[in-house]
Amino acid sequence: METSYLKTLELDKIIARAAEGCVCKEAHEMLLALQPQCDPDEVRYALEQTDAINTLLIKNGSPRFGGVENVSQLAARAVKGGVLSMGELLMVAGALRNFQNLSSWYGASEHDALPTDDLFYALAPQPSLEQQISSAILAPDAMADTASHTLNDLRKKIRATENSIRDRLESMVRNMDTSKYLQESVVSMRNGRYVVPVKSEYRSEVSGIIHDVSSTGATVFVEPQAVVEANARILQYRAQEAQEIERILVAFTAQVAAIEPQFQYSYKAMLEIDILLAKARLALDLKAFKPAVRTDNSFSLIRARHPLIDPKKCVPVDIALGREYDSLIITGPNTGGKTVTLKTAGLLCAMAQCGFLIPADERSEICVFDEFLVDIGDEQSIEQSLSTFSGHMKKITGILELAMPHTLVLLDELGAGTDPAEGAALAVAIIEELRRRGVLLMATTHYAELKVFALETKGVVNASCEFDLETLRPTYKLSVGVPGKSNAFLISEKLGIPERVIEAAQQHLSAEDKRLDAVLGQLDDLKLQLKESQNEVEELKNEASHQLEAAQKKRDELIQQGENELEAARAKARALAQQVESQAYALTDELRQLQKDERMSTQQKAQRAREIAKKESEKLFIGTEVVHNPVKEFVPLKEVKVGQEVCIAELNQLATVLALPDKNGDVLVRAGIIKTKVPLKGLKQPEKLVKEKKPQTKAQQRYSRLTGDANRPNGRVERVQRSAKMECNLLGLTVDEALPEVDSFIDHAILNGQTVVYLIHGNGTGALRTAIHKHLRGNRMVKSFRLGRYGEGESGVTVVELK
Repeated sequence: METSYLKTLELDKIIARAAEGCVCKEAHEMLLALQPQCDPDEVRYALEQTDAINTLLIKNGSPRFGGVENVSQLAARAVKGGVLSMGELLMVAGALRNFQNLSSWYGASEHDALPTDDLFYALAPQPSLEQQISSAILAPDAMADTASHTLNDLRKKIRATENSIRDRLESMVRNMDTSKYLQESVVSMRNGRYVVPVKSEYRSEVSGIIHDVSSTGATVFVEPQAVVEANARILQYRAQEAQEIERILVAFTAQVAAIEPQFQYSYKAMLEIDILLAKARLALDLKAFKPAVRTDNSFSLIRARHPLIDPKKCVPVDIALGREYDSLIITGPNTGGKTVTLKTAGLLCAMAQCGFLIPADERSEICVFDEFLVDIGDEQSIEQSLSTFSGHMKKITGILELAMPHTLVLLDELGAGTDPAEGAALAVAIIEELRRRGVLLMATTHYAELKVFALETKGVVNASCEFDLETLRPTYKLSVGVPGKSNAFLISEKLGIPERVIEAAQQHLSAEDKRLDAVLGQLDDLKLQLKESQNEVEELKNEASHQLEAAQKKRDELIQQGENELEAARAKARALAQQVESQAYALTDELRQLQKDERMSTQQKAQRAREIAKKESEKLFIGTEVVHNPVKEFVPLKEVKVGQEVCIAELNQLATVLALPDKNGDVLVRAGIIKTKVPLKGLKQPEKLVKEKKPQTKAQQRYSRLTGDANRPNGRVERVQRSAKMECNLLGLTVDEALPEVDSFIDHAILNGQTVVYLIHGNGTGALRTAIHKHLRGNRMVKSFRLGRYGEGESGVTVVELK
């Protein structure tokens, strides 16, 4: 691909801006050398990788990533037997730390398989080696004492010997007899040995070895005889220290050499990840999205913005080419945005082919070009204004030599710089030749002949950059399908050119030019009308959308109402079944009492039995009517605990929680003997419900008189109502409160003829369960009892079998 044209599109500026986000120098250089790819699959894969990293940046933030340089070469040198220095080993440790941090960052959030998985799985952290190097080497020229026991011992000896030497020399400096021979009362070092400055005239008074003389000769630096041996020991220790440091470096280098193949693979992946992170950061800055990649020769950029223009000033444009038409002729006044439109189309397609997300709507589509051929000059540049027609044609010649299918050609001011008639004719011929080559073409012009050519030629379409004649400012909006007017006369008149001059200029226009100008004026009017119609359609569309939303809401309400009514019917059926069971017991007792009544004949008894059955049947039929009870507003529970008593809001039914919410937010509860799942948002706190007293049947009244409660005030007798309820909820009660409830519940169950009941006591500490079991063993009406099985509440429920 010819790269000089890409520079005209300013792709190099985009790449340089992205490269500033690279951490590693090698990644920075690799990104600067990036070229657009020409294979659709490779382009699609590169865009998916950048988009994946962009998403992770948003979710996880930036990874901890330090800059390293040429570490790959260091690992290769270690394999060849070279010993790495402390600074080089720190670079290796930095690379290993990057491997670890990038791997941790990638796994910081859950995600499905991504196109970048191979890169991150290629990272092979060596935390042990990285920690050893970082602990042993403090700086490029400093090894830690703790790097080895031998090194630690040697440095302790060195420090101890140095301290003893300093003590001796300082005592000599402070001594009144010897201090008079010294130039200064200080201890210094020369050639790695501790010395004192002695006046040259007293050289013979201080025995020792001279190591240096001052520039004036007035001072000699003498190593006193008393510390010569100690200084020699220090030099010996220093030599041993250097040997130990060398041994440690050799050992670390050997470990680096052992992991070299895997390290090289990881290092390469790290550099590619660094490049992807730089691309993703640029995408965040530009508010860019991933376009779709087409395999045919067409593209569609929706709300595209030039990435080098201030987003606050940039007006998005829609640019499409290659489907209904392969050539776009853009016309309009100067400074209207024609050239920016050309650059935007070419630059965004080239960016996408480099794996960059583009500042355009995510519905945008691009295709892959083998070449970008561009002839764009800045009309506001003095240098460009001095360019000749021959230079312009030289660029066109180069474009014609390279033009082929899968090529995007962008031509600014085609045919300008020469006689208008000849320039227009040459421009038409160039466009026809390029179209024969199968290219996609965008060109800007002021020539009316090219506007007519676009109107008459299939596959060539006019477009215009709009201009506000009232403010004399461009709107930078691109209108496809309508040629633009240069509006030279109107703009000149607005700027103060006398009216007679304008009228004279209009007289010089040819009849064809006037006719074309009139047609373009009509097209402008039609464009305004079309715009108004589009606005009206948009309003109708919005209104229809609102109506559709309202209809959908009404439909949802009706569906919810139907579900509520269905559930109400089910609840009514369950209540009716319970009522039938209760009344069956009452009827049986009443019929037994009737059977024992000796005052009535057999025929009277049969007649009375039929009346009782008919009356109770009518009550049951009346009770079968389902009434819709909408669910009242309530505050849903935010969390529940196992064993907690809750209320199912839709049914207004008490239930016990058997399990915590699952991943779908459904809670397993048991209401009566029914176990079901209910959404957490459908549960509420149970209310203190006051049960209405049911009217007693005659049989119940008779039974009440026989089993009256002597404790009732005024000697009134209250009958014990029979109920088919099979469970007793004891949750939250103390042992003293629960045991009377158990006795009362068992008495009612026996009167109701029940053989099995459920005592709900929950798990908790187990104290309530233990007390209930102990109490049941002493109850003569209990045949046996056991803990609940799976689905019955397990250890939180005791199942009691009655005699």
